[in-house]
Amino acid sequence: MEEETPNLIKVSCPDCRTILWVDPLTQTVIKSEKAKKKMGSLDELLIKEKKKKEEVDRRFKSTAELEKKKKRAAEDQFAQAFRKLNK
Repeated sequence: MEEETPNLIKVSCPDCRTILWVDPLTQTVIKSEKAKKKMGSLDELLIKEKKKKEEVDRRFKSTAELEKKKKRAAEDQFAQAFRKLNK
């Protein structure tokens, strides 16, 4: 919509920064305009990606340790059941 009509209401979303032009008579959105994303620097991108990688590595190690604990617990239970069986 090239020209602004005086009866339209301009609303801006505080979360996503999208701007909506609403016709109050018909209660419809006439036009919407998404906010432009802020371009980050290469350094910011590298830091962000490094943090993501560290988080993935931490989750992987945590999962591997949990699996080791589960395996040890299962082996202990098996050994106890085997000892009971031999008695």
